Amino acid sequence: MSNLSQKEKILQNYSILGIECICIVISYMLALYTRGVSFQHSPYAHDYLATILCILFFHLLAHYLFDWNASFFKRGYYVELIAVLKYNCILVLSLGSFLFITKFGDFSRLVFLYFSIYNTCLTYIGHLLLKNFFVSVYRNSTSSNKLIVISTSVFADTILKKISASLEWSFQVTGIVLLDVDRIGDTIQEVPVLSDQKHLYDYLKTVAVDEVFLHLPNYDIKELETIIMSFQSMGVTVHVNVDLFGNIMTHKTAESFAGFTVLSYESNAIDYRRMLIKRLIDILGALVGLFITLLLLPFIGLAIKLDSPGPIFFAQKRVGKNGRHFNIYKFRSMYIDAELRKKELLEQNEMDGPIFKLEHDPRITRTGAFLRKTSLDELPQFFNILIGEMSLVGTRPPTVEEFQQYELYYRRRLSIKPGLTGLWQVSGRNEITDFNEIVKLDLEYIDSWSLSSDIRILLMTVWVVVMKKGAR
Repeated sequence: MSNLSQKEKILQNYSILGIECICIVISYMLALYTRGVSFQHSPYAHDYLATILCILFFHLLAHYLFDWNASFFKRGYYVELIAVLKYNCILVLSLGSFLFITKFGDFSRLVFLYFSIYNTCLTYIGHLLLKNFFVSVYRNSTSSNKLIVISTSVFADTILKKISASLEWSFQVTGIVLLDVDRIGDTIQEVPVLSDQKHLYDYLKTVAVDEVFLHLPNYDIKELETIIMSFQSMGVTVHVNVDLFGNIMTHKTAESFAGFTVLSYESNAIDYRRMLIKRLIDILGALVGLFITLLLLPFIGLAIKLDSPGPIFFAQKRVGKNGRHFNIYKFRSMYIDAELRKKELLEQNEMDGPIFKLEHDPRITRTGAFLRKTSLDELPQFFNILIGEMSLVGTRPPTVEEFQQYELYYRRRLSIKPGLTGLWQVSGRNEITDFNEIVKLDLEYIDSWSLSSDIRILLMTVWVVVMKKGAR
C-alpha cells in the first residue's frame, strides 16, 4: 500500500535530498580540515567552493535521473549501508574523473578519499535518523493522516498485518471497524475496534479521521457505493482495495485507462528515467559502432565479394519487442542459397527447442567463418540500435519461424527490446544447447535489470569477443 499524497512525496523526497546535501557540505569541509586545509584563509577558497558546487550538481543530477532512494523505507540497516556505499563510490569516481579531466575546481586524491569516508558515514547516519523521525515521530504526530480500516472479522487480522508491514510513515492506523460482528472495545494487532456497522457513521463523524481503507471483497457493489458516498459527503478520502487476485503479480498499479479506473498488472516495471538513460547509451554506442563499421566496411565488403557472389549485407526478418517484426542487418557470412539449404540441415540441429544452430555449418563461407568468430558480422546491427529496433543489451531476437514455435512461457523474453548482446551471449553461448536454459538466462536478465547489469554485460561481451569465445 502506498498512501503518499503529492504533499507527502515532496516532504519525503526533499527531506532526503536536504539531508544528503548537508552531509556532502559537512563531509567536504571535514575532508579539507583533515587534510590540514583552512577553507576561509586558503588562496584556493574559490576552487574549494567550486568543487562543493560541482559535487552538489552531480548529486542533484543523479537524484533526479536515477531515483536511487525509491525504496528508501524498504531498506534495512545492511541494505541501506550497501546502498550508501555504492552511491558514494559512483559519486566520487564519476566526479573525480570529471574534475581530473576538466581541471575544474580542486582535485586532491587524499581530500576525495577523506570525503568519501566522511560522506558515507554521515549519509548512512542521516538516513537512519530520517527514517526514525518519519516512522516514530511524524507518524504519531497530529500532522500524519489518521486512517481507519473497515473490514470484516475474517480479514481483519491479515489486513492489519499487511498494513503494519508496509512501513508507510504518512498515516497512523487509529482504529478498525468490523461490519459483521460487534467487538467494540477489543483490539486486533494492537489496533482498537471502534465500531460496528450499526454505529459506524454516528461514531466516525465525531472523531479525527482523514482516510478510510475498505476491504470488503464479499460486499455487493451497491453496498460499497453507499459506504463510499457516505464518507465522501464527510470529506474523508476513501481507499477501496480492488486487488482481487492477491500477489499474482509483483508489479501492479492503480491508474486511469480510457476513462476507467483500473488495476494494472505488469511482469516487470522499469523506471522511465532509467530507460531514457539506457536509450541514450544505446544511441551513443550505436554512433560509435557505426563509425567503426564505416571504417571496416571497405575491407570486409571486399573480402565478402572476393569469397562468394552476392550482396555484402544480409537482411533477415526477426521478431522484436512484444512480437514486432523488423529487419535485422548483418554482414553476409553465408552463401546466398543458405535459407533454401537450411531444410536439408534441420536433422543435424545441435539445439533443443525452437532455435537452429550447427557448429560446422556448410553454408558459412570462409570469410563468414572469420566474421562470425570475431563477431564482426554483427556490426551492421548498430543501425538497428540507432533507429530503436534493438538495444545494445537485451535478448536474442528470434526468426519468424522460431517465433511461431514458441510456447506461451517463451513469449516473455520478448517483453523488452532485443539486444546486440545479452546475458546468454556472455554465459558460455557455445556450451548451451537447451533453449530452456537460454530462456532462463533471458528472464533472469529481465527480472533483475539495471543499468549496472547492462554495463557489466557490455564489458563481459568485450572480453568474450577478444578471447574469441564463439558467435551466436
